[in-house]
Amino acid sequence: MRVYFGDPTRFGLPPCALTIGNFDGVHMGHQNMLARLRSEATARGLPAALLTFEPHPREFFARDGAPARLSSLRDKLSFLAGLSWLDYVFVFRFNHGFSRMPAQRFVDDVLVSQLTTRYLLIGDDFQFGADRRGDFSLLSAHPAFETDAMPSVLVEGERASSTLVREALWSGDLSRAATLLGRDYQISGRVMHGRKLGRTLGFPTANVYLPHRQPALAGVFVVEADTPFGRIGGVASLGVNPTVTDTRNYKLEVHLFDFAGDLYGRRITVRFLKKLRDEARYEDLSALVAQIHQDAADARTYLTQLQREQA
Repeated sequence: MRVYFGDPTRFGLPPCALTIGNFDGVHMGHQNMLARLRSEATARGLPAALLTFEPHPREFFARDGAPARLSSLRDKLSFLAGLSWLDYVFVFRFNHGFSRMPAQRFVDDVLVSQLTTRYLLIGDDFQFGADRRGDFSLLSAHPAFETDAMPSVLVEGERASSTLVREALWSGDLSRAATLLGRDYQISGRVMHGRKLGRTLGFPTANVYLPHRQPALAGVFVVEADTPFGRIGGVASLGVNPTVTDTRNYKLEVHLFDFAGDLYGRRITVRFLKKLRDEARYEDLSALVAQIHQDAADARTYLTQLQREQA
């Protein structure tokens, strides 16, 4: 899978079968759409391509009021590559000029002239262009490409959507989120130097950089981390650390069990398996340490049970 930024005409690519969307989280609805796109592209002898946007249009319009991002662009592209259903991903910068582009111009300039689309697969509720005036009827009327609409994908009777995934994560229902995603929810990032308070408390942590200010979940969790040293179980806190800080900046701090390696500057992927509790403020550090001991014990118990079930 190749990723292209900027004007696609610079790359001399052949006509394609295309789908369009943010694909935040790449949940089961997205995966079903990509599987169908791959099938339709193969039947027509075309490469399969995705047009996506950065930043997310809702982030552009709502700014601080936008919903939490489920995945960074890097994580999204990594997961898409792992699915092996796409040949190309086109990443367009979403800015003021793009947001005001009339729907017909988007079709003529972007879909036809830049991407040379021959087959287009969209969601059944897809709208586009300035004031969201473009829809299926406008697309299907264009003679340059064939347009199909993908019906909603139901997962356990519910329409798979990024909104449902966010709701499940924020409520702590990681099992439901995993069902909607088709995998455990995860966050990847580079390990950075922090205050090193955990080390002084007997629980050294990997401080993982969060690319977005508002995460999709918060609390204390049982986790597994994919690291350069392998997959390691642990316990993680994702929140603002109210006992020791007064800021509203979220931090992801991961204590890995029985690990003494150096992760600074390395990228790790944290997989969230179970929520243990919400974040809380404690009267003093001794109360916090006691709770951390309990969290670690609970996480070890859960991971041991999980290993037995998977054996």
